[in-house]
Amino acid sequence: MKKFTPVFIISVCLTFIFIFWGALFPQNLEAVSTTAQTFLQERFGWFYLISASVILLFVIYLAFSKYGNIKLGKDDDEPDYSMFSWFAMLFSAGMGIGLVFWGIAEPVSHFFVPPHGDAQTAEAAKDAIRYSFFHWGLHPWAIYALIALTLAYFKFRKDAPGTISATFYPLLGERVKGPIGKTIDIIAVFATVFGVATSLGLGAIQINGGLSFLNSDIPNDFSTQIFIILGVTILFMLSAISGIGRGIKWLSNGNIVIAILLMFFFLFMGPTTFLLNLFTTTIGSYIEYLPEMSFRLSPFDESGSDWVQGWTIFYWAWWIAWSPFVGTFIARVSKGRTIREFIIGVLAVPTIFGALWFSIFGGTGIHMEMFGDAGIWQAMGEGELTENALFATLQHLPFTTIAVVLSIILISTFFITSADSATFVLGMQTTNGMLNPPLKIKLTWGLIQGGAAAVLLWSGGLNALQMASVISAFPFVFILLAMMFSIHKALKEEF
Repeated sequence: MKKFTPVFIISVCLTFIFIFWGALFPQNLEAVSTTAQTFLQERFGWFYLISASVILLFVIYLAFSKYGNIKLGKDDDEPDYSMFSWFAMLFSAGMGIGLVFWGIAEPVSHFFVPPHGDAQTAEAAKDAIRYSFFHWGLHPWAIYALIALTLAYFKFRKDAPGTISATFYPLLGERVKGPIGKTIDIIAVFATVFGVATSLGLGAIQINGGLSFLNSDIPNDFSTQIFIILGVTILFMLSAISGIGRGIKWLSNGNIVIAILLMFFFLFMGPTTFLLNLFTTTIGSYIEYLPEMSFRLSPFDESGSDWVQGWTIFYWAWWIAWSPFVGTFIARVSKGRTIREFIIGVLAVPTIFGALWFSIFGGTGIHMEMFGDAGIWQAMGEGELTENALFATLQHLPFTTIAVVLSIILISTFFITSADSATFVLGMQTTNGMLNPPLKIKLTWGLIQGGAAAVLLWSGGLNALQMASVISAFPFVFILLAMMFSIHKALKEEF
């Protein structure tokens, strides 16, 4: 690539404007972001819910339709990666760092501040795990599946550029090469930067919490988190330089192994039978209540409405903001799989793994609070210090120090894989879909991601990170919905 693309130049300029705004006027950024977030959540929460559910129904339809046997590639193409490596990479990029952060914090939060009914009851405990399944289950992975499927189909079967705009050729024709197409790609890049920055900020907060737990002399504050972001930024840029086949693949495989080890540690050191029973019964109630949860807004209950906006609407916005990044990355590693194999794999395996994760981690936290005096909720500052949930729980299990160290390693490696995958994806999206973007492009996006995460933390901590996701996701919802019509039109032409 001899010169920078317009998408790269405009995206970098817009992102730098945002970063400088946050660095110079953090209070103003927080105030403006808060107003925009409140407006979108209150006025368009229904739109997020309906859109996510429509996307889920659409991808399920594709999996079991006559299009299911079509390959994401030429008819004789075979998958580039083993099933294990494929699952490891899509899972590590998709939500690994978030699971570690929220695995205990979210169920315990729901237990003490439930979506409805009384707190700290058996019913609140059931709802807590079920809603955690819901927020991390089929809906987010359907959003990822839609964009990944569409990108992989056009890139590997139709030899189109690997950009979001290229997937709209059936609807827009040659206009995808003009201002409309560039606008689509810029929106995707902007959503990716701040969707990923949210997770990087969460990772920095939790790594800081773990280090402070191990050594009280290490302060749990913004200055420490900046050093963490700086250190991990250097590491993930080194990983990104090595490429998908080496750094990202190896780290992703290692992530899954460490995650499974930590999950088994909680399972066998905690209330094992209770956790397995909880997983089994909650899977059933998740399926039973899925339609109701998918469209719940509580218009007659102000506290219930606030809960939905603070949790479900935020999550749907977060997944949508993440979708251009995760979708592009999953598409890149999914060449050669059939549409049916792809959708079932992307929907079922991460959903089941996530359900196990929340049953074991969240179930352990809730069990300690219900049948003991663990003080996890107090350690969390009653919802204000969610990064403390994991380490407060580990205090009550054997081999605490070893488990905390393992947890910090897992958070760090998830941090690195999410970020280096994002630098790769941002490089693709801003170089007309190059499968191996130039090193200088990846390094530029690596620095920008670290800067965005630092500024968001500086301007308002976790709230600023959440607001950035909600705001950046809104315009991308329309792109996702239009993408459904585009891929369906293209698939109809196969027959």
